[in-house]
Amino acid sequence: MKALLLAATSLAALSLGATAQPAPPAAAGNLDRLRGMQATTTPLELEAIPQTGRKADQMRANLASIQLPPGFKIDLYAVVPDARHMAVGTNAGVVYVGTRKTKVWAVTDRTRARVADEVKQFAPSIAFRQPNGVCFSKDGQLYVAEHNRVLVFPAAEFFYEGPDVAVDVVAEQLVPNSEESFNHGARTCTIGPDNKLYVSLGQPYNVPPAAKMDLYAREGIGGIIRMDRDGKNREVFARGIRNSVGQDWNPKTGEMWFTDNQVDGMGDDVPAGEINHITKVGMNFGFPWYGGGHTRTAEYKDAAVPADVTFPDVEMVAHAADLGMHFYRGKMFPEQYRGAIFSAQHGSWNRTTPVGARVMVTTFKPDGTVDKTEPFAFGWLNDETGEYSGRPVDVAELADGSLLVSDDFAGAIYRISYKAR
Repeated sequence: MKALLLAATSLAALSLGATAQPAPPAAAGNLDRLRGMQATTTPLELEAIPQTGRKADQMRANLASIQLPPGFKIDLYAVVPDARHMAVGTNAGVVYVGTRKTKVWAVTDRTRARVADEVKQFAPSIAFRQPNGVCFSKDGQLYVAEHNRVLVFPAAEFFYEGPDVAVDVVAEQLVPNSEESFNHGARTCTIGPDNKLYVSLGQPYNVPPAAKMDLYAREGIGGIIRMDRDGKNREVFARGIRNSVGQDWNPKTGEMWFTDNQVDGMGDDVPAGEINHITKVGMNFGFPWYGGGHTRTAEYKDAAVPADVTFPDVEMVAHAADLGMHFYRGKMFPEQYRGAIFSAQHGSWNRTTPVGARVMVTTFKPDGTVDKTEPFAFGWLNDETGEYSGRPVDVAELADGSLLVSDDFAGAIYRISYKAR
């Protein structure tokens, strides 16, 4: 315990970055106190979400419409309001769930029955702003990427049951205040094989004006940035990306793969959504010259295209909103799915005929190139009425090899498991 507190205290000595938009005075004071390992006056009773009742029963009933390959089963794992990206704890297996609002949730399965026993608010003494991105380091530190800040919680699974937690600021400003926007502001994060922190930065526009290009290239807006885990040595890792809201590392190659949401308003069937992968620092993935796949944007149709543009490994159906993704590392699923990418399609908002609201699977050939992409779990979109009963956001993996799927529309996390027939 003493060593744990000393480690957290040493982290509290770090303070990096420029000044961001100020938080409310009480919240700012709480953060300072927590960084100094001091208690706040936040009530000890944490907000908890009921896991039974009519709403949970209806969620379970809706899952009867979900179609899966033979042998697979989907169940309600937890009721979690506004559930977005997920990070599974490395010690106790607590699932931390981000939102695009003001809360992070801690989801606990104490009995290991593979269903949540409780869902409680995490770190209520901190004023979060769009804490969408959550990710864990191998040594048990939880990173939360907000709209314009990154926080780190040492020993999150040790402190999470109370309102006060050990915390420090990794980066106080991800983008200049002038570029903060309600659009494309949900960040995602991962810790890479190099032990650096990687954060995606969607850019505010459907297609940005040329006047913004130099600023965005310098700051990594419309790209992915990386930095040391204490926030130092920030650099642009990849560019030419419109709005990536999902990333993971291929465990076989150590290379990052990511989803990208493409330009709206170009028609029902163009441009394609994307899954890309990065083989070296500084790669350019073609936006805004290309709106998605090989489709040129009207705004930049006469502009010279950089010679170093890389096209996607996978072109997805247009406007399905490809978000979170995960390389399957477990052994529960059949061999054909091991090492595959499971990715969430949130569903379209601007298409004549809606598409998406499903989990896709991308498999690979023996040489490591993509074999095919196809639907894996679908049925949250009613093809007759166009209504959504759910909108998948992210995919994560439990220790037993089952998959979790978050849904911010229904406010739920589902668990997909497999048992051979």
